[in-house]
Amino acid sequence: MQVIKFSHACVRIESDAVLVIDPGKFSERRALDGVDAVLITHEHVDHLDVDALADELGKRPSVRVYTHSAVAAQLDALGGAVTSVNSGESFDAAGFRVRAFGGLHAEIHPDVPRVPNLGFLVEESLYHPGDSFDLPADAQVDTLFVPISGPWLKISESVDFVRSVAPRRAFALHDSLLSEAGLGVYDANMARLSGCAYARLSAGESVSLP
Repeated sequence: MQVIKFSHACVRIESDAVLVIDPGKFSERRALDGVDAVLITHEHVDHLDVDALADELGKRPSVRVYTHSAVAAQLDALGGAVTSVNSGESFDAAGFRVRAFGGLHAEIHPDVPRVPNLGFLVEESLYHPGDSFDLPADAQVDTLFVPISGPWLKISESVDFVRSVAPRRAFALHDSLLSEAGLGVYDANMARLSGCAYARLSAGESVSLP
């Protein structure tokens, strides 16, 4: 599999088909070029761009979108392209094996309602948690995408999440809210403390998975 990181929280996985996770308004629309299936972790606009999905469906009606049932209920504009999934379920998305974990977005503040959020494990190898630190139970994760910034986290939580998952390698996720100076500070700490090979991919940069 070839994995391409786009801006912020968007990850594109290419094999015999193309799977894209969280193509939101902070990421490049070209992440959706030729996509076969899309996974949406939750409803926030930095993870979900309904207009971009609708445009791609206009070009490729066969595209299918998989997301939490609460999010699916908000996607009438996408018609029958949306399939509801919930935590604990396994499903096939354009030939990729996917398992869903978690259930709620991490807490921003007690006064801010928590929305549904799913983490997705692809091919029992790559884990994208969305905006949560929910662990993928009974999984041996090879490649972890770890959120490093946001109003709902601090870096110690990112470090502890990587240590708990214990992947072979981890890449930064949810990183568009930091300045270049801040990214340098976060990267240095994550590389020093996370306990595995850690890197931050630039937008459009790709890596190969076994």
